[in-house]
Amino acid sequence: MDINEILNDKLRKPKEKTEAISSLLSGNTISIGKLVQYAALAREADKASCIEAIEFASQKHPGIVDTVTFDFITQSLSEKAARIKWESARVIGNTAFLFPDKLESAVKNLLENSEHPGTVVRWSAAFALGQIVKLRLPFNTDLVPAIKAIAEREEKNSIRKIYLDALKKISK
Repeated sequence: MDINEILNDKLRKPKEKTEAISSLLSGNTISIGKLVQYAALAREADKASCIEAIEFASQKHPGIVDTVTFDFITQSLSEKAARIKWESARVIGNTAFLFPDKLESAVKNLLENSEHPGTVVRWSAAFALGQIVKLRLPFNTDLVPAIKAIAEREEKNSIRKIYLDALKKISK
């Protein structure tokens, strides 16, 4: 089965579709390049499912994400659809350590998403920003105060805790 067949299979539930694509990706049955090409032209829901499949695969195999994919995911943080934003943020969080020289745009987009009205988008942005700040890169000089300010404004304790935990880890 290919990506299109999986996504158009009416018998599969959305989560099953994502898991099937992730499985193909993890098993090298489809290339990440092919999945990104498909996602770039797909409708919103299918694009989100493709990015979610990359997120699933990158949890166990972060090296599956190459620079082209990372750039695509970084750009996807600016999409209108909340699901695309949150799945993209989770991919960034899973793989940021592989691309320390490509994080500037991702951080900019994640900081914007940290103000999003959707809780899941803000949670995912917090996850990714927390992972990035723990890398202790030179731009932490600007990122740490920004994260502190976000944590102070954040209404949800679960999201605030992600930021505070990351800040605690870098203060040791």
